[in-house]
Amino acid sequence: MVRSVTPAGRLSGPGLWPRTAWLGLLGAALWSPVVVAGAWFALHHIPGAAPWAADTLRSVIGVDGVARLEGFAYGVEDRVLTVWRRGERPKAHWAVPPPALPAPTVPVVALIQTPAPGPALDANALAARLPEVGLPEAAFVAPASLGRRRGDHDEPEPVSVTPFRPRNVGPMLESWSAPGDGEWVVLPDSTPLDSARMFKTLLHPDPDRSWAELFVVALDLRRVRLYTVPGTVEPQATLPEALEMPRPGRVPDEHHQAVLAAFNGGFKTEHGHYGMYVNGVTIVPPNEASCTIAYFKDFSLRIGSWPKVRDQLDEITWWRQTPTCMFEDGKMHPRMAEGFVTRWGSTVDGETVIRRSAIGIDADGKTLFVGISNHTTAPAIANGMRHAGAVTVAQLDINFSFPKFVTFRPSRISKLRVAVPLTDDFEYSEHEYLRKASNRDFFYVLDASLDGRTASN
Repeated sequence: MVRSVTPAGRLSGPGLWPRTAWLGLLGAALWSPVVVAGAWFALHHIPGAAPWAADTLRSVIGVDGVARLEGFAYGVEDRVLTVWRRGERPKAHWAVPPPALPAPTVPVVALIQTPAPGPALDANALAARLPEVGLPEAAFVAPASLGRRRGDHDEPEPVSVTPFRPRNVGPMLESWSAPGDGEWVVLPDSTPLDSARMFKTLLHPDPDRSWAELFVVALDLRRVRLYTVPGTVEPQATLPEALEMPRPGRVPDEHHQAVLAAFNGGFKTEHGHYGMYVNGVTIVPPNEASCTIAYFKDFSLRIGSWPKVRDQLDEITWWRQTPTCMFEDGKMHPRMAEGFVTRWGSTVDGETVIRRSAIGIDADGKTLFVGISNHTTAPAIANGMRHAGAVTVAQLDINFSFPKFVTFRPSRISKLRVAVPLTDDFEYSEHEYLRKASNRDFFYVLDASLDGRTASN
């Protein structure tokens, strides 16, 4: 074999690389773990890094290419965690106070006595008088007879006043849980129990992953109002009438003092073309196979397949669509039950372990559930939401950066209100949804007693 020496002293010849090539290969091998670790840190800790990287790659390798790459990356992360955290027990994220005595149902008879024939009973007037008997206005639950005249011989009808308190559900697996799993804690923490509108709990839904966590918030739909806001970019409008629609991407200024909480919305338009209607404008037309979150003019909420709500569009204030309902009326979707879960943001093998979010409603339509998870499969978050009390469950957005639930409190250094996450593990900023515009759609929750809307609006 003939070998020659180049002027730079590099060996060359058949089957041989120059010395600089070998050094470059060795350097790449040494630096690649550092580069990978740096990329992982940036995507998980630098706000906006993950969306920017994904959108940049989509312009190069396409939507499907990015989906395959994300599936591979999350698969590698899950295998590493499986080794790294093997044997680790589930952990609690907050202390659960000792159980309180059940709140009594208070009959308020005097407030609704009206001489016959008398004027029609006014629900708002009655609610305003509840403090006279030591109860907050938000505790008022109107009977069916309100708004009707009483007859000559009608007896006073008592009003049931019951503070909101979800039923504790306990852990999903007794032997695989953290202290306080499935027990509801008032949210925010300083809220008096008798005026609470929101509670939180933690579940560990995966028997194979102790680090798989599902944070669930329960909200009293009788005492809150729910709004949806399109992001500045997503969902991208596909109808001409929506192209000129103003999209500030944040909670309106007039609602800043009454806003209780906010949480992320659904998928980008290109990821399923799930519809959205808000402010009298259809941004993306309805997808017939979608699960639909619909908010009605009487402040009731319904979650279900599109055919179950499309005949009531005249009564709906807004609607937003998601992938097919995970659970509907207490039954898991047949495809999910059979293990085919690619439609809920999973790869072909159905085992994508990722941060997810979901929304659900109870059988009475009075309690809204919002779930944000860590390291979960689609069936894990679906079963967790069902365990928490939701009979119908829809998946919202997924991936590391987007799922989040925040409450709001006054800033310690100014008069502005700031966002507070359920746990610091979620990516957020203090100005989230209020002064920081969101490029993705989201939902926000108002205290009903401070909301100016009425059922006729």
